[in-house]
Amino acid sequence: MTASGLMSTYAPLPVAFERGEGIWLYDTQGNRYLDAFMGIAVCGLGHCHPAVTQAIQKQAAQLVHTSNLFRIPAQETLGQRLTQLSGMESCFFGNSGAEANECAIKLARMFGNQKGVDLPTIIVMEHSFHGRTLATLTATGNRKVQAGFEPLVRGFSRAPYNDLEAVRTIARNNPSVVAVWIEPIQGEGGIHIPGDDYLPGLRALCDELDLLLILDEIQTGNGRTGKYFAYQHYGILPDVVTTAKGLGNGLPIGACLAAGKAAALFKPGNHGSTFGGNPLACTTALAVLDTIEKSRLAERADHLGKLLMTIFSTELKGSEYIAEVRGKGLMIGIETTEPCGELTRLALEAGLLINVTSGNVIRLLPALTMTDDEAKLLADSVVKIIKAWAADERSRPR
Repeated sequence: MTASGLMSTYAPLPVAFERGEGIWLYDTQGNRYLDAFMGIAVCGLGHCHPAVTQAIQKQAAQLVHTSNLFRIPAQETLGQRLTQLSGMESCFFGNSGAEANECAIKLARMFGNQKGVDLPTIIVMEHSFHGRTLATLTATGNRKVQAGFEPLVRGFSRAPYNDLEAVRTIARNNPSVVAVWIEPIQGEGGIHIPGDDYLPGLRALCDELDLLLILDEIQTGNGRTGKYFAYQHYGILPDVVTTAKGLGNGLPIGACLAAGKAAALFKPGNHGSTFGGNPLACTTALAVLDTIEKSRLAERADHLGKLLMTIFSTELKGSEYIAEVRGKGLMIGIETTEPCGELTRLALEAGLLINVTSGNVIRLLPALTMTDDEAKLLADSVVKIIKAWAADERSRPR
């Protein structure tokens, strides 16, 4: 039995927070921390945004849950809003990104089975991340996530990210392929951004071979990259898109949206969720959408991202320990030439919350609601931590 009574699935940092406001978190000792990570891109509006708080309080006092055996007006309104924002046609609500992605997998399987394919196969990418359920971890391009959970789920074929020719070769040589599934920007994989022709090329290939194009926008959606969805930078429309994280600003909700040949695949009984799309989650998400649209936070993310990238590129230029700074909107990665996992602890000690992914990429996912001054403070704090770490690295014997 563990001291906490919890399974040892995490190794949390030695801090517990009791309240938050905007870009700040306060621990149980009253210390303040600048949050540059926002719960893994979840609290895009910042902590305890008043519009979200008000929506939760009002709805919780009125009605929390009924089940999908009955109509849920807030769910219908949210579905209409999301389809309008995305250009999609239909929507299914779950409780997480992994659930939204499971829905996408089932759509692809049903699409393939209706075409008479015995083992519908989805092309997925190296270094991808799609979730922790058995199917989504199989789709994930990280062996550490999969280890110990064999046998994995059949029906996935892997290709290098940002390599259109590799996808084309697999798709044309394997008649079982029914879909291509990618993250427009790889988050957990290290903030990898594709070339401008990659997504349009995949769209054209899927059209040519009658495949579904599925986009995982769990992390990139809800305004984070400078558009409501990242694919909107490229002028394309997927067949299926999933989102979660920033949709509820901390309240669990996920959505799988479909269009065209994928929009009407499901019939009653094909899929479901007990809690998915309940009144509390959908009312909260509507408050999030209202805030993103009224405050033009996608455009704000684009502006803030360019501001941060300029500071990082200038301040870290020429550092022997920085390999590359890359980003789109408020999804930024600073790749180091050495493993830098210890930076999360050093940052915590300095009152800053960051994340390191892929061993050597500092991942920043701050709030879309930051002021310019707050963004500059965040950038200065990150640069200071990196320079202190680099100086310590130089002093170590080689």
